[in-house]
Amino acid sequence: MSIDELKAALPGYAKDIRLNLGSITTTSPLTDQQLWGTVLAAALATRSGRVIAAVCAEAAGKLSAEAFTAAKAAASIMAMNNVYYRATHLIGDETYATLPARLRMTVMGDPGVDRGDFELWCLAVSAINGCGRCLESHERVLRGSGLPREHIQEALRVAAVINATAATLEAEAALITL
Repeated sequence: MSIDELKAALPGYAKDIRLNLGSITTTSPLTDQQLWGTVLAAALATRSGRVIAAVCAEAAGKLSAEAFTAAKAAASIMAMNNVYYRATHLIGDETYATLPARLRMTVMGDPGVDRGDFELWCLAVSAINGCGRCLESHERVLRGSGLPREHIQEALRVAAVINATAATLEAEAALITL
């Protein structure tokens, strides 16, 4: 499966998603590693087998083995961090922010690829998972490293489109079984 096959599988009512999926994968200002790492991490965050398979097939030809593994690591670590930090934030008691998380996160310090690229992938996953605290943290690191807002916005666009693609295709699959 490929991105083109995902686009073709989207129903007529999701024409905007199909067009956006084509746009984000062909006209991005991000480097290939930034783009395809973001697409891969976002696909993994959706948990959609169909989208993951298609994206993995394309990303494998566009990312080094190290970047491919790091994008998977970003999705994995943020699956944990987004739950923890979103919960401690939503409780509304800032005391939780002062307590040590006591969660292993060594991959954050040494992801095996450019740290900025890894942060960008974590930001995209955090957008899908809805963790405001993680979004703020990763955006601050990215801006501090000099990444322009337009590139950060691009990662958010990628996350939004990949998530919408997965949601639409999963919904259509569920409707077929009714």
